[in-house]
Amino acid sequence: MTTPDVREQLAAIVKAYDIRGLFPDQFNADIAKRLGAAFADFLSDDDPESRTVLVGRDMRASGVELAHAFSESLLAHGYDVVDLGLISTDELYYASGVLDAPGAVFTASHNPAQYNGIKMCRRGAAPISGESGLRRMQAFAAGEMTEPQIEPGTLTSRDVLNGYVAHLHSFVDIAKLRPLKVVTDTANGMGGLVVPAAFSPLVLDVDYLYLELDGTFPNHPADPIQPENQADLMARVLETGADIGLAFDGDADRVFIVDELANPLSGSITTAMVAAAILSRNPGATVLHNLICSKAVAEVIEENGGTAGRTRVGHSFIKEEMAATNAVFAGEHSGHYYFRDNFRADSGLIAALVVLELLSVSDVPLSELRKPFDRYAASGEINTTVADAQAVIDHVAQHFDALGATTDRLDGLTVDLGDWWFNLRPSNTEPLLRLNLEAPDAERCAAHVADVQALMRLGEG
Repeated sequence: MTTPDVREQLAAIVKAYDIRGLFPDQFNADIAKRLGAAFADFLSDDDPESRTVLVGRDMRASGVELAHAFSESLLAHGYDVVDLGLISTDELYYASGVLDAPGAVFTASHNPAQYNGIKMCRRGAAPISGESGLRRMQAFAAGEMTEPQIEPGTLTSRDVLNGYVAHLHSFVDIAKLRPLKVVTDTANGMGGLVVPAAFSPLVLDVDYLYLELDGTFPNHPADPIQPENQADLMARVLETGADIGLAFDGDADRVFIVDELANPLSGSITTAMVAAAILSRNPGATVLHNLICSKAVAEVIEENGGTAGRTRVGHSFIKEEMAATNAVFAGEHSGHYYFRDNFRADSGLIAALVVLELLSVSDVPLSELRKPFDRYAASGEINTTVADAQAVIDHVAQHFDALGATTDRLDGLTVDLGDWWFNLRPSNTEPLLRLNLEAPDAERCAAHVADVQALMRLGEG
């Protein structure tokens, strides 16, 4: 019989969009083996024609053991496994797209060293979320495991790095790049493998920080959305007089950018810049953004002749909406950038290359190039612990409904008062409410944040 510990471990690690937990207390070889069987069961119904699964891993030492157990279980269930070795998450998506096979990469992205996890996809890099498959896998993995009495699959290895790099380069005009001085912080993550492979054939003058693959992250956490983890990058940009700085997260699917003055570009600014570039090659196309991106994003899309579409936060929602609308590009505030011609998957490296091309053809520094896209003051994401998230949201909504504000419930609560707006949405995994607010300037932004937080406290009773 399945032990309560197994059920508790699975409940702790299966998230809304992926699997992630502490190794080995929550996530170990036994759990990985169970999840391999669960992935086989899911695919047998969801895509019975797929008999090959791609498996890769990031640089965390625990990934070797976990990926092996997962692969052995798939093999036992009759699936052929292609071992991709060390890969970034967006490299898995590329492989899934070009090889037309489902896949899994063992990574905990930006989480600390003691974590590991799995990001899975259907063939063609199509997403698998909690609702569309992960919860089913959790239930299956928590059940009684039996050894299948069938012919086992075969294990092969494949290196897709060269093809992946050629694919990345197809998104820009390589001939337009000039020898910009670029500082790149890969934080001892998978960027240490894929970023030099992508940049070394180009004319760029690249200075690398923390290139060695090391899942213990000896220099700083591989979580560049936190400003303190960009400090070394900023210092090196100023020290060397670089044109731009790039920071990648642990599995190298996200990028964060700083200009030559070491001022960071928000995910919204980068989304707007990339959208303008993509629309110049795809006139009239649809471009999506999640609902906590700056208003500037939709404005830039419309100004450049595109159609702006607004989505919920989260890659599964965005990829599904991209498929439904044939959107050419989508961006999130969190540093995820999705491209239709990248199988609708996200890639920090593609976004970085597009910005490098924009900077190369411009006659101004990045601090000037960014200005038309940097229009408002944002609060950033402010997390507040609450006992009853829905009660707080309802209380805040009632207040602004009475004022005649425009509101919607696409994802939590969004309130638009014309010259300022905010979104308040619950966490998927914690008793938190996440507040994002934007206003014309920093002073008004801070004042409105204080007002909304006061309403939230009243909503708690």
